[in-house]
Parts: sequence; structure tokens; C-alpha cells
Amino acid sequence: MPRTSEPGRTVGSRLLEVLFAFQPGHSALSLADLVRKTGMPHATVRRLAVELTGFGALDRRPDGRFTVGLRLWQLGTLAPLTESLRTLAQPFLEDLCTALHQHVQLAVLEGQEAVIIERLSAPEAPELVSQVGGRLPLHCTGVGKVPLSHGGTELIETVLSGELREYSSRSIVAPEVLRKEIADCRRTGTATVRGELTPGTDSVATRIVDGEGGLAEHRQRQDGKRCPSAGQQEEDRGPGGNGVGT
Repeated sequence: MPRTSEPGRTVGSRLLEVLFAFQPGHSALSLADLVRKTGMPHATVRRLAVELTGFGALDRRPDGRFTVGLRLWQLGTLAPLTESLRTLAQPFLEDLCTALHQHVQLAVLEGQEAVIIERLSAPEAPELVSQVGGRLPLHCTGVGKVPLSHGGTELIETVLSGELREYSSRSIVAPEVLRKEIADCRRTGTATVRGELTPGTDSVATRIVDGEGGLAEHRQRQDGKRCPSAGQQEEDRGPGGNGVGT
């Protein structure tokens, strides 16, 4: 049964479902793609997509596929959490990227995932699976383990008791081992990951705290080399440089 027939479904919820079908790696979708992703009838999806296009929330390309529209992008830039943090962090991200010649990422916690809200990359840096707007798992990434370790008992227990996907042979999926890493990260404010998400790619991440000492944001450097010295550089330059260090 199409989800549009579920009790309590409103026009607004259907519009949002169409919009949320667009994700990193799936930024241009045909009408058939939208029908498949939303589970709603073809006629309903077509009507909603045309309406969203008329308001500028979606654009339609010459090949007939839909993309996120300029007006929706403009609305997204008003999100207070991500935009203010991106603006404040930008100069320090640029300093780190220049010094390390690798990727530097800024991420926030949303639900049980880390969402990348900014990334700077050097030309010689290796390719990454992550991108701005993309989501990363908490248990096997640097920018995931930092907020996980500071997310409270409920979040930690939910993640550790759930499915811990093994992305590579080096992914840590044993709850007791992860629990120890979480405790270490909470104590030091940093997390180092070696090939757990992508083989041959290592990363180091650190927390960024707000004026009241709470977790505001965290930042990650990721490359295809060993990280100890680079991680120390980031730890020393990043938090100390922007005044919201560990």
C-alpha cells in the first residue's frame, strides 16, 4: 500500500518526503526515481514535483530530472546551527587545510549519524566517500566517535546495542572495544581512526566546545597516511587557534 494512504498523512508531509528523497549522490532524480523512493503514486508525485518546481524549491533539467532549487538552497543557508558554525570555523579550517594539505571537515551530530556541513580539500588529498551534506556512521569515523562519546548514555547504549556495520576489515564492531574507545575519547576529546571506514584512509578528529563548555562542533582531518603527527598538528592548531579548544 502506498505510504500516501497511511492515516494522518498530510500534504505537507508528502511534500517533505519528495524533498528528502534528494541526498548526496542522488542529487538529480527522475519522476520514476521519486516515485520509487517515496512509495507514493505516480500522479501524486508528479503533482507535488510540479508544485515544488513552481515555487523554486525544485528545478527541472533539460533531461527531465529534478534537482534541488535555488530558493530551497537559500532557505537551507539560514539554518542557525550550521551556518553560524561554518562562518566561525571557516578561517581555521582554511589554516588547517593549508598546513596539512589534506581534507579538513566540519560535522554535526544528527540522530545516530554525523552530518558533514563543511569540507575543504587539498588537490593532492585522496578521494573520500564523504561530502558536504553527507552522513557518516558514528562507530567507525573520527567525526562520529567524538559526538558519540559526548552524546550521553542513552545515545551510546543505543548505538552499541544496534547494528554495527563492518565497513572494512579494520572496522571496530565489538561493543566492549568501542566502549573503551568512547571512554578514551570523552577523556581526551580526540579520536583517531585507521582505515575503519575506507581501507588506507586514516583520520583524527577533535571536539569543539561552546562558551559554556558543551560540545558545539568537531573537526576532522582525513588522509591516506599515518596520522600521529598530523593529528597532533590539528589538535594543537585547531582548538587552540579558534578559542574553543579541548
